[in-house]
Amino acid sequence: MATDWQALDRGPVIPGASSVAYRTGDWRQERPVLDLQRCVHCMLCWLYCPDSAIRVAAGRVVGVDYDHCKGCGVCAAVCPPRASAIRMVPEGAA
Repeated sequence: MATDWQALDRGPVIPGASSVAYRTGDWRQERPVLDLQRCVHCMLCWLYCPDSAIRVAAGRVVGVDYDHCKGCGVCAAVCPPRASAIRMVPEGAA
């Protein structure tokens, strides 16, 4: 018989800690470059980003949080081909 999830022991917790406090983007090999002139603000990059590194304001994409972006490329992969607003470039490239 399955155990109700509420009856399970509480897992490890680090009091006062948050992923926001830790910069995790330092080890990426590639980084996304966003061209806001081409962006159609479909929000797919924001929806699929596993690191919540796509910055949004007032329902529009406004940038990338490079402190937390790990360079996986999911944002570029889901960007609509007609827009192609996000491209991956080697870290350190212009």
